[in-house]
Amino acid sequence: QVHLVESGGGLVQAGGSLRLSCAASASGRTFSSYGMGWFRQAPGKEREFVAAIKWSGGSTYYADSVKGRFTISADNAKNTVYLQMNSLKPEDTAVYYCASKYYSGSYSDANQYKYWGQGTQVTVSS
Repeated sequence: QVHLVESGGGLVQAGGSLRLSCAASASGRTFSSYGMGWFRQAPGKEREFVAAIKWSGGSTYYADSVKGRFTISADNAKNTVYLQMNSLKPEDTAVYYCASKYYSGSYSDANQYKYWGQGTQVTVSS
C-alpha cells in the first residue's frame, strides 16, 4: 500500500507564500513511481490539475493559472515532492492533493494517477 501525506497548508494573506510537502512511502517495500502531481479542489468545483513532476530527469508541468507563481520540486532521496506557492491569490483557496502516477501519459489528467493523499487546506484571504 502506498501512503502519500501532504503538509504545509494554512491561512495566508493574498500575495503571501506557502510551501506544501508530500511525503511518499510504501508498506513493506521501497516507494517508486513514474511521477507525482498536485491537484486542488475548491468548494463546489471540480478537482483541477496544478503541477506535476517526473521523478527521472525532473521534467515539470504546470497549469496556466499557476505558471510563474508556483514551483514543483522533488527530493528523490526523501521520496518527497514540494509545491512552493508564491504570490497567492484568493482564487488559489482549495484543498490541495498530491498523487502518484506509474506510467507516461498526460500529467494533467487525474485519471492517470493511482494513489492520492488526504489533502491539505490552503486558504488565501483578500
